[in-house]
Amino acid sequence: MTLREEILSLKNERKAILLAHNYCPDDVQEIADFTGDSLQLSIQAAKTKAPVIVFCGVRFMAETAKILSPDSIVLHPVPDAGCPMAEMVNAERIRAFRQSHPDHMLVAYVNTTAETKAEVDICCTSANAERIVASIPADRPILFLPDRNLGANISQKLNRPMELWPGFCPIHDRITVEDVKAAKAAHPHARFLCHPECRPEIVALADEALSTGGMIARICNAEESEFIIGTESGILHRLSIDAAGKKLYPLAPPPVCPDMKKLSLEAIRDSLRSNTPEIKLSADIIEKARKPIERMLAL
Repeated sequence: MTLREEILSLKNERKAILLAHNYCPDDVQEIADFTGDSLQLSIQAAKTKAPVIVFCGVRFMAETAKILSPDSIVLHPVPDAGCPMAEMVNAERIRAFRQSHPDHMLVAYVNTTAETKAEVDICCTSANAERIVASIPADRPILFLPDRNLGANISQKLNRPMELWPGFCPIHDRITVEDVKAAKAAHPHARFLCHPECRPEIVALADEALSTGGMIARICNAEESEFIIGTESGILHRLSIDAAGKKLYPLAPPPVCPDMKKLSLEAIRDSLRSNTPEIKLSADIIEKARKPIERMLAL
């Protein structure tokens, strides 16, 4: 029996669903029941009735799945696959901010721990951050956390001043103007799409700033045939299938998230065999963190 066949057999035996982020390794994406960006995976986790969810992504994503499907066993095959941005803020610091700024609306990017989510008013993803911020009354001050780049890009687009937490995605933040200009010079007929976690000066050079799910939809439905991809390189596998025939160019060097790349078929197989490592959250954290996520999904 091949490794892939063993995973499929164990998955059927456990009645499990396997969710994978667009940045995971190619072979992990290929075996998943559903691949997507943070918003798409959150919606899928909320809808599933599967008793076991195998979440292939970083830890905060698996926590979100547990919050939205508390009765399911949520397995995170590689427990040290974390998100540096999510670790740049914590619940204690948010409580201190709220105490000194009681009038602020706290908007948290989903790239946060469950404990942090439990302390905020509403969550957002890169796909819906603009809509979430636009829904808040204009006279209400906002703290946007933890991604200063996503927050700055939304603030500029909506002309909406916000307090910005000083966090960032190390992968997107290190993309430079020089990287983009070199790609544009090499591919002058290509449209440049970037992730809104990139710095504002990168977004200013982009034809569009989109979530990974947004990029996939845009490219698949595009009349244009050439695109420069300004996000983590894992998305190119999905695009090579869904947008076959389009010319897709990564930046040089290609952005790579080492934590997403920790996921492997061996880890998934071992996780299904042992029913571990399991995401465990207290009932209190689940109850508190669920509210800002549900407010997001309602919009």
